[in-house]
Amino acid sequence: MAPNQGKILQLFGKYVGTEHTTGLRWANPFYYPKRAISLRIRNFESSKLKVNDASGNPIEIAAVIVWKVVDSAEAFFEVDDYESFVTIQSESALRNLANLYPYEAHQEGEISLRSDPLEIAAKLQVEVQERLQKAGVAVIEARISHLAYAQEIAQAMLRKQQAGAVLAARQLIVSGAVEIVTEALTTLTRDHHFELDDERRASMVSNLLVVICSEQHTQPVINAGSLY
Repeated sequence: MAPNQGKILQLFGKYVGTEHTTGLRWANPFYYPKRAISLRIRNFESSKLKVNDASGNPIEIAAVIVWKVVDSAEAFFEVDDYESFVTIQSESALRNLANLYPYEAHQEGEISLRSDPLEIAAKLQVEVQERLQKAGVAVIEARISHLAYAQEIAQAMLRKQQAGAVLAARQLIVSGAVEIVTEALTTLTRDHHFELDDERRASMVSNLLVVICSEQHTQPVINAGSLY
């Protein structure tokens, strides 16, 4: 018998054991049939499944499952075709997992398919293992191999992500600008003894914020007369 194989032995249709030892072996001729099952580690990559995430958005998702047979008898007797069983149950578990979590997190601390790949992979492995346990199959690893919004909403979601990034950048710029203006006014008043009334202070704050937050170079204007 070849390495990493298990051979099922039956006596008059009754299961009598499994042989895992490599090399040549003599067996009772009534032990029939002698079905060999591979115990090697295998990869299975699912097709790209179109499902709805927890928020109802259509997404495309696929996974890679690394598995092996650990109980030859269960793989042979408990299911009709254990390889087909692995394929169908793995895709079923992947669909179920995709329905439980959103593509992107909408709240702080929320687990999402895109932002938490390690947590999602661990949960997928548990989900697949529960389904394949009865077939004598052990899941060594499970991970997402493809994840994307479905084609019909991909452009809309891309614009949403871009808008979110622009908004976050703007918030950071404005927050930094306010700190710079505050420090500038404090330094002018404390160190240079500038006395500014409310109107002049408001005008200076407005001008400084425009200069700092503007995306284009500002054009200086020289005021030769009074501020008023």
